[in-house]
Amino acid sequence: MGCKIQNKPNEKWLTDVSEFSIPGEKRKLYLSPIMDLYDNVIIEYNISYSNNNRLVFKMFDNAIKKYPNAKPIFHSDRGFQYTSRVFNDKLEKSGMTQSMSRVGKCIDNGPMEGFFGIIKSEMFYDKKFESLEDLKEKIEEYIRYYNEERLQKRLECMTPIEYRNQALQFI
Repeated sequence: MGCKIQNKPNEKWLTDVSEFSIPGEKRKLYLSPIMDLYDNVIIEYNISYSNNNRLVFKMFDNAIKKYPNAKPIFHSDRGFQYTSRVFNDKLEKSGMTQSMSRVGKCIDNGPMEGFFGIIKSEMFYDKKFESLEDLKEKIEEYIRYYNEERLQKRLECMTPIEYRNQALQFI
């Protein structure tokens, strides 16, 4: 698939799941976002206490509601959620083409892995959280910040939302 910059929004979407845990908590949080490779915007996400099909399917269904006409190439790793028949049916029904990383080649999903590195280094590592609910709120706040306030050099020093809105004016 590669990480080639796209010409317009909704040509290639990336996804993956990342785990968050805090000391003293037996449970963990799982973040499942979709990133548009055009502008790195997180177009949809879901956070859950379980890394299961429901986590990914709910995120995907919400993205389709938000962008019903989008027909991107949908890229993921080979996680169990993405290789399931139900998920494949969802992609087909939505008119999307599935793309998956090669076995042992996580670089194919580099931008998504990069986002996980950014969120963890900027709002998670070396921070204290009162509870998983507190952590969940901070993740949600960070995604809003990342989309709406965090400037990105690759996006001509605009936020992902600013860059996306500029592009959508001309489509």
